[in-house]
Amino acid sequence: MELHRAVALVTGGGRGIGEAIARRLSAAGLHVVVSGRDVAALDAVASDIAGVAIPADLSDRSAAEVLVRTVEREVGPIAVLVNNAGLAESAPLARTDDAIWDRTMALNVTAAFSLCRALMPEMARRGPGRVVNIASNAGLRGYAYTSAYCASKHALVGLTRALAVEFARTGVTVNAVCPGFVDTAMSERAAGNIARATGRDGREALAALSPQKRMMTPEEVAHVVWSFLPHEARGITGQCIALDGGQSA
Repeated sequence: MELHRAVALVTGGGRGIGEAIARRLSAAGLHVVVSGRDVAALDAVASDIAGVAIPADLSDRSAAEVLVRTVEREVGPIAVLVNNAGLAESAPLARTDDAIWDRTMALNVTAAFSLCRALMPEMARRGPGRVVNIASNAGLRGYAYTSAYCASKHALVGLTRALAVEFARTGVTVNAVCPGFVDTAMSERAAGNIARATGRDGREALAALSPQKRMMTPEEVAHVVWSFLPHEARGITGQCIALDGGQSA
């Protein structure tokens, strides 16, 4: 696939993993659109990478199609979709209420499904395209106190594999990155929860989950995303790559 000036849409692109992906794709020559809810953060990233910021609240199911049509009208045909928007909440099963379940599924799974449905048929008609879903190694294994999150990431992995097979003969590939804990604000919140609950150093506890004894970096996730994009990667589809220092091995 020709990457130079191809349009890439990165959801959750204002900070953390999404920001790193946006910067990596821009550096590779793509024209990047970042979307999310924090307008100021989106504008700052877009300004730095000569990209475009288009805010959207993807927890609203109707926003996906509007976002796709807006990007294609104002910027151009989307060749790369990175479904990165998501959230993580933890609670024992008894305290995982309907609200936690619903908002986790809405952003972690339904938003990606809705964007794929709005975009992929037309992407397939136009020619080569790439869809990359940012899942988690929680989509490959289980963690206590994260039933909604684990279920949502397992669903995203399943969606990735199903769409990869459905679109295999169209030139559109669908893959996922499944990171362990990544050194972002989201992990800082998890580390704080561990520290308050146990008195342990939360960052050390998260790093200890990986055989490499470290958290991954957003730039490492961005590198894996980029690796799915070139023409030479056209045979890679339906793959869910664990990026966790060997934790899933």
